[in-house]
Amino acid sequence: MDIDEFWRLIERSAREGGGKDGREAWLTATLRRLDRVDIEDFEIRLQELRDRVDSARVWSAADVIIDGCSTDGFWYFQCWLIGQGREVFERAAADPDTLADLPALRHLATRPYGTWSDDEWPEWECLAYVARPAYPDQEEDALYHAVLARGVRLRSDPFKPDWSREHHFPRLRELFPHSRG
Repeated sequence: MDIDEFWRLIERSAREGGGKDGREAWLTATLRRLDRVDIEDFEIRLQELRDRVDSARVWSAADVIIDGCSTDGFWYFQCWLIGQGREVFERAAADPDTLADLPALRHLATRPYGTWSDDEWPEWECLAYVARPAYPDQEEDALYHAVLARGVRLRSDPFKPDWSREHHFPRLRELFPHSRG
């Protein structure tokens, strides 16, 4: 599975699955129909994309949106960002302030944090786990070991960011002016 096929699956899951749970179910069912190498490739592509946005810059943008973003929160924010599709992801990877253009975030900015539903919240934890139940070998960590044997180490947390630079997101701050992040 190359990166184009990965993105086709992610974007099709948005059309086929509905909310986060539906997308997770659709992706897992779709991956089950693929061979083990394609499932490993899916997991590798996911890690590669997470690595691209695993930075203090993107984490700082998430801090503004979420009003303080924990390690787990940022890890799941990365999945949510991937779930927005290739175009949004590429723009945000280049300039996280472009997230201010997303209608979903513009809508959230009009409401207090406590009123956001699980499907609206900018995180998608379950994307990190869709390949595991689809993998034919259900032994614990089988997928992890298969990917590791191919030279890729899957992580379960973001890298420690370099907080030595301050990042400014004027458009996101305009949307979320009361954010502490």
